[in-house]
Amino acid sequence: MSLTHAPLVTGRRRAPLLRGLNAPLVASALGLSVIGALCVWSATQGKLIGFETDPEAYLKKHLINLVIGAFLAWALSRFDYRLLRAYTPFLYAASILGLLIVLSPLGKSINGAHAWIVLPAGFTIQPSEFAKLAIILGMSMILSEKRDAEAEPRDVDVFYALGVAALPMALVMLQPDLGTVMVTACAVFGIIAVAGAKTRWLFGILAGGALVGFVAIQVGVLQQYQLDRLTAFADPAANPRGIGYNTQQARIAIGSGGLFGTGLFQGPQTQGRFVPYNQTDFVYSVAGEELGFVGAGAIIVLFGVLLWCAVRIALRASDLFGRLVATGVACWIAFQAFENIGMNLGIMPVTGVPLPFVSYGGTSMFASWMAIGLLINVQRRAQE
Repeated sequence: MSLTHAPLVTGRRRAPLLRGLNAPLVASALGLSVIGALCVWSATQGKLIGFETDPEAYLKKHLINLVIGAFLAWALSRFDYRLLRAYTPFLYAASILGLLIVLSPLGKSINGAHAWIVLPAGFTIQPSEFAKLAIILGMSMILSEKRDAEAEPRDVDVFYALGVAALPMALVMLQPDLGTVMVTACAVFGIIAVAGAKTRWLFGILAGGALVGFVAIQVGVLQQYQLDRLTAFADPAANPRGIGYNTQQARIAIGSGGLFGTGLFQGPQTQGRFVPYNQTDFVYSVAGEELGFVGAGAIIVLFGVLLWCAVRIALRASDLFGRLVATGVACWIAFQAFENIGMNLGIMPVTGVPLPFVSYGGTSMFASWMAIGLLINVQRRAQE
């Protein structure tokens, strides 16, 4: 009898670890991260050869960040749904504290944005990436508290939810980091829309965003280089050797890749270092040149699979809180991917946002995989 029942006991013990695991979701995120590792490796190896350092240093750090990010996703997916909701105010407060520290003397400027905190051993973190998660959780918590008999959230709840988003977004704008604000605003709009708020709130958000952008330009919140980026987007040929140089070289790299690309480590634009920041902001140009249309297209397909999974999870969520969380994550990743790929192709202005899962950067990798953990968490609770 003991031998007969042993497999059943083992099966019951293993089931909780696998329940709710969305294989296409995890596979697409992992696929993007692996392609990113190859592109980061190719983009950085040539830069480090000749120096007294490991030419594979960026690759190793990227893979370490991937492992840590995957562990964070697993841990977050295992967290009790109700406890996650209860701890949201503490997570939100921690994100605000991080953004305030960035604006203090402890913060560090990189590529024009005062958005980083330097840690011991040379590590840095970007609190604005974690603030996206805090905003999504905070808004979802407030908007899901409506009574069951209500078909739409009360105006006061929508107002409070927008206030939750406005404070960290204002702090990010002071860095200034226009790209992160744009991505977060897209997630905010999606959450408000799916929550069932009145149409006037949606129009108000659009009008308010345009007004904030106008005021930011007029009072000098945006730096001159950010304004030049918008000018270069409107007229790419205006300054091809100046602010428009990055996008021009990125388009040349992508266009020269052909169907199958020049091969890893063989791209003239990539290996010649003609495209600046091609391990972070312009990593998609590496894929376009060295992996060709097939590799660059595979990235878009993988994002499509990931977003399809996120939308399905939102539709099947067991409660409004889970639906709003999944919606916020889907809008965040969708717009950020579109913005990054778009600026590589010249159809969107350069804002400095990384390509989720693909670009080099620990904080971005951690936040992106934590978003995957949230999605798995929502799906797992829906299956209970």
